[in-house]
Amino acid sequence: MIMSAKSIGIPDGTEVRIPLSKLKKSPKNARKTPHSEAAIEALAASIAVKGVLQNLVVEPEVDGEGAATGFFCVIIGEGRRLAQLLRVQRKEIKKSEPIRCIVDTANDPHEISLDENVTRENMHPADQFEAFRKQAEERGFGAEEIAARFGVTAHVVRQRLRLGAVSPKLVQLYRDGELTLEQLMAFAITDDHARQEALYERLPFDPDASTIRRLLTEAHVAATDRRARFVGLEAYTEAGGTVLRDLFTEDRGGYLEDVALLDLLVTARLGREADNLRAAEGWRWTEAHLDFPHAHGMRRVYPHSVELSAEDQAALQAVQSEFDRLTEQHQAAEELPDDVDARFGELETEIERLEAKRQAYDPDDVARGGAFVVLNHDGTVRVERGFIRPEDEKPEAETGLEGDAEARNEEDRGGEDAAPDDEDDEGASDEEDENQKLSDALVRDLTAHRTLGLRLNLSEQPDVAIVAITHALAAQIFYVGAAAHVVGIQPVRCDLAAHADGIEDTPAGKAWSDRHANWARQMPKDVAGLWEFVAELDHDSRMALFAHCVALTVNAVKLPFDRRPRALAAARRLAEAVALDMTSYWRPTVRSYLGRVTKASIRVAVREGVSEEAAERLSAMKKADMAQAAEQLLAATGWLPSLLRTAASQGQAGLQSEAQDREPHSQAE
Repeated sequence: MIMSAKSIGIPDGTEVRIPLSKLKKSPKNARKTPHSEAAIEALAASIAVKGVLQNLVVEPEVDGEGAATGFFCVIIGEGRRLAQLLRVQRKEIKKSEPIRCIVDTANDPHEISLDENVTRENMHPADQFEAFRKQAEERGFGAEEIAARFGVTAHVVRQRLRLGAVSPKLVQLYRDGELTLEQLMAFAITDDHARQEALYERLPFDPDASTIRRLLTEAHVAATDRRARFVGLEAYTEAGGTVLRDLFTEDRGGYLEDVALLDLLVTARLGREADNLRAAEGWRWTEAHLDFPHAHGMRRVYPHSVELSAEDQAALQAVQSEFDRLTEQHQAAEELPDDVDARFGELETEIERLEAKRQAYDPDDVARGGAFVVLNHDGTVRVERGFIRPEDEKPEAETGLEGDAEARNEEDRGGEDAAPDDEDDEGASDEEDENQKLSDALVRDLTAHRTLGLRLNLSEQPDVAIVAITHALAAQIFYVGAAAHVVGIQPVRCDLAAHADGIEDTPAGKAWSDRHANWARQMPKDVAGLWEFVAELDHDSRMALFAHCVALTVNAVKLPFDRRPRALAAARRLAEAVALDMTSYWRPTVRSYLGRVTKASIRVAVREGVSEEAAERLSAMKKADMAQAAEQLLAATGWLPSLLRTAASQGQAGLQSEAQDREPHSQAE
């Protein structure tokens, strides 16, 4: 029966139905910490489907004189009362909804409230996983319906269903305490029980979850892989590919199972990008490659500065004026309106497009050259233009090959008795005529003496020596096969991309590429004009070119079983001399360092870069989580591993001091 507010004298243990509006929280309830919103949500969902499964325990409220007030205080079941109030807010029930209760006036209210919360044992998680799976398999409930019936999210249901689908043998090991929940979650990456059990049999003692996950997916491609990012999961699945979802990582990533299909899609899309580039820019050929083919053996040409057309110049001035006007109008604004911000983006894109037209390739180079279309390590497309195949070189190639230059000189003379009309070749005709009358032995003898004279004079003229060595380096670096240098110094270059995956995509790699391309654009097209180019540079520009060429030959890469201890020691001295600060070029990230070292090394990095306390807080984390957390902690610290640190430099100070010592002496002279 429904109790009225005037009811009194209810016998102990009586089951009654009391209106929800007459139930109040008991001040004698042992639980002082409020129920979480999620817990109340879950109870409300459960009650909506199945009703209140367990009676509330209440006692009549009395006033100061011991008279019943008509209200009842909830000793056990406060969470259920709050859940029903939530349902009232949602208009699912009314405030007068009768609630089944047991009246208890015999027991101490505080004690039985405490007993309710303490004297019980939660269901083992494995039992939960299997119970959820039973709901799905036997009753046909989907994840959304199960979630609604138990007041949890559909994602939580999917996680529990996945765990319930793990091999029963491994689930039992989890029950027995021989596997942790994290390890069981890692096994759940696949539903192949045979693979799960086979891997367990060959695992080392107490492997971490990341090892299990890696071994189970070693034949797959992670969704974060550059190929997957380039193609896109949607395009991959539309083509029939399957994705193995990892429901237990924060980004809910996955693994692409059909690697052959993925590679086919990557190749096809890169090929389309290459075809579009050839059609749009007119290159003779374009090739698509997953990685840039460094050993291509081709000469490279670069764009040169050109004047904008009158139309493009007017368009550039118009968009630049609008950009400046908007900048002035909104310079004091803390935040730009969305439409203004979007317009700024459009203007910047148009300015970049028009500015790019100031650099153009020679049409002849485009007609016989080509470009490589490659996949960057961030999943974007990179285009490398301006490569000339050996078979496409002209008979009189712009590389300035020595034999071709001599042939052109002979044609310019108009016959063996004609005087040269090119000052660059002054004396060449007389020398060749005379050489034809001399024996090879005598020519060698005389030119050896001439070489000795050159050495003596050059050793006394360091400024000319800088021109000669810069010419020699530039001739070999920027002109493939030119053989145009007289100074016997050869640049030996080390391809850093072969040693550090993705180094070309870093800001430092792009800065070097831009610097090299900038010099290449300035080089004369024919190597025959290189000496004059170098000689006519002002001192600072010549030294900058010299430094660039020398820098290209630096090799401080340490290889396994390296036998260059003195060279590596010199690299350390060079780092000190140039005051190398690697914080400008490198950051400790999961990809660059933290994901490739042990947990102990990660803690050392955090200890050195942040604090001992911060390192200790990471100790209990899994390897992947620890690496991610360490990346965030170290982001603004400037921490470097010992291999990248530069010792306090005395070399640079010594060089500066030496320069200062020379300067007064030079002025005195």
